[in-house]
Amino acid sequence: MADVHHISSELLTLETIEAILNGSKTLALSEETEQNIVRCHEYLQQKIQNTDRSIYGINTGFGSLCNKKIASNDLEQLQRNLMMSHACGTGEEVPQQVVKLMLLLKIQSLAYGHSGVQLQTVKRLIDFYNREVYPVVYQQGSLGASGDLAPLAHLCLPLIGLGEVHFQGYKLASDHVLEMFSWQPITLNAKEGLALLNGTQFMSAYGVYLLLMAKRLSRQADVVAALSLDAFDGRMEPFNELIHRIRPHKGQLQTAEAMRSLLAGSQLAAREKQHVQDPYSFRCIPQVHGASKDALAYVEQVFLTEINAVTDNPNIFPEDDEIISGGNFHGQPLALALDFMAIAVAELGSISERRTYQLISGQRGLPDFLVAESGLNSGFMISQYTAASIVSQSKQLCTPASIDSIPSSHNQEDHVSMGANAATKLFQVVHNTERILAIELLNAAQALDFRRPSHTSEQLEQLMQAYRTQVPFVSTDRVLHNDIMQSIAFLKAYPL
Repeated sequence: MADVHHISSELLTLETIEAILNGSKTLALSEETEQNIVRCHEYLQQKIQNTDRSIYGINTGFGSLCNKKIASNDLEQLQRNLMMSHACGTGEEVPQQVVKLMLLLKIQSLAYGHSGVQLQTVKRLIDFYNREVYPVVYQQGSLGASGDLAPLAHLCLPLIGLGEVHFQGYKLASDHVLEMFSWQPITLNAKEGLALLNGTQFMSAYGVYLLLMAKRLSRQADVVAALSLDAFDGRMEPFNELIHRIRPHKGQLQTAEAMRSLLAGSQLAAREKQHVQDPYSFRCIPQVHGASKDALAYVEQVFLTEINAVTDNPNIFPEDDEIISGGNFHGQPLALALDFMAIAVAELGSISERRTYQLISGQRGLPDFLVAESGLNSGFMISQYTAASIVSQSKQLCTPASIDSIPSSHNQEDHVSMGANAATKLFQVVHNTERILAIELLNAAQALDFRRPSHTSEQLEQLMQAYRTQVPFVSTDRVLHNDIMQSIAFLKAYPL
């Protein structure tokens, strides 16, 4: 039987999210959370009945139409129209794992009891999650400011029987899936459409998904770099704790310690060196990898705050008898963090490609392009071309999205974050870096085998043994695309 994660007031952590996404956990609302949702919804309904004043998004139009008062008998249609009119997404589909995370984060945000939604609306989103019914959401369309309006419209269209979903490997009209489970379409109450569409769950889902991946890549970058260092006959002095104590950036200290641990007991690291110094791509691993670690730590802080927050508008405070229209949907904190993460992850790829270049350059007793009969064989020459091409693309993708803004809605929404664009291009950067590290691993393993019978550390020899069951030594030219793909798959699966 599947474990149950109860949505509650307890803070979500990255570890919790990873366990939910990778395990067989289902979602349920805690009793306290149900009460909070019901209390807020009932308060809002009473407020609507007992007031004649305009309350933004509840009995008014949206955006620059905020001054248009809506009759009480049209409030349901207002919310339905909002959902349909905002479903303007286009481009590639959002990966289903990210959609799964969008559902989780939307449920979490609504569960705090400041959004005014019906209990059944939240429970239906939970049904989608638990039954693995993933709405079709598109990557393009959000300005990252009034929430992720277009993507969230597509995420929530199936609540009212519109849009499409992925279910058991098929793309289906959502009304077919509702019929399949005998689910009635939700009749939206006042403010519900706005609560569903306002929010930062598109940016947040991408950010958390990629942050988890980036943290893994950061650990892998240290491991692959250690393998390359030994394969290049590199020196250990740059990792001495003494020099890092006097420039004690946390990530730098962590990286130097990781390198010392990874290479402990290595015959290659211990032997006398002919060269006095290594290139920066080896010597400055603690400084470069460490700076990326520190950047990821900042990004983690931003996203942990965001995923445990209420980001729709207006916000409802039953205990204070207040309904307040503000700007918690604005994605600026996320946009800056997403751009920062892209730069940090791209730098892991940039320095990795430089180590690959050094390994194939015929230095320190290694053959040109890491093949015994170079000339007849091109060896690993073009694997470095591929890494260089990918690095170049990542540099282009690291132009910050957050520095841009295009006004919308008759200039009512006159400054937007463009955080959604930051999120989707970050997706490419993170996957690019995974490929670059896999290419370095391919080259480092090949170079290390030219150092035999000398050995690296026990930990890295275990990695080599596992890797060689997937990717054999290259004695003569073969199609390296297959080796690169196997290397990517190895990095995804190998526990580091």
